[in-house]
Amino acid sequence: RNEGTRLHGALRDGSRYVVIEVEDTGTGIEEEKMAKIFDPFFTTKSTGVGTGLGLSVVRKIVDLHQGMIEIVNLPEGGVRASLTFQACGE
Repeated sequence: RNEGTRLHGALRDGSRYVVIEVEDTGTGIEEEKMAKIFDPFFTTKSTGVGTGLGLSVVRKIVDLHQGMIEIVNLPEGGVRASLTFQACGE
């Protein structure tokens, strides 16, 4: 399991899923910080420039919908965020 991954036990092999992927072209996330990106109030920004709550809130919403979120650095730079949810009607 990658540090930038949060899995929920409800995802099962053989089920249908919806996957949403978003990529950026930034510098990526330093590996030593990847383990903390979902922690409430963790931020790399200066004081007063954000609360560090964004990814912890996203993770909570994904968890409430029994989904999965994964954030990985791309080899060419930037980051990919993947959100996976079981398709309705399963």
